[in-house]
Amino acid sequence: MAFGTQDDADEVMNEINMTPLVDVMLVLLIIFIITVPVMKHATNIDLPRAANQEQLTRPETNRLSVDASGQYFWNEIAVDDVRLILAMNDAAGREPQPELHIRGDREVRYERVAQAMAAAQRAGIRKIGFITEPAAP
Repeated sequence: MAFGTQDDADEVMNEINMTPLVDVMLVLLIIFIITVPVMKHATNIDLPRAANQEQLTRPETNRLSVDASGQYFWNEIAVDDVRLILAMNDAAGREPQPELHIRGDREVRYERVAQAMAAAQRAGIRKIGFITEPAAP
């Protein structure tokens, strides 16, 4: 004996049952309420102290200047091409390796500056910078 017809049992339920979702959310809320005060308690630990001193060992800086006539100056001392290569090889072999700052005159041919950069690369100098003057306001 059936209380309803077959058509009533085949209907799809269009509503979501919210009761299990609310139950799960309440359980999670209770868990968080219980665990948060436990997480705030800290244990005092006597950590070791270390002295922190800044190291002042900065690498040396070599200055290479090229004047308008194409003459090289290694740290303000005039050098020819051979002495320049020797000085660069010496600088490349030091630890820590010094930086090379190149300052070229505005009137010098770029070829002379490019030759100096190529010599620095062949010597193995890794840090090369250029010195310029700021533009006039």
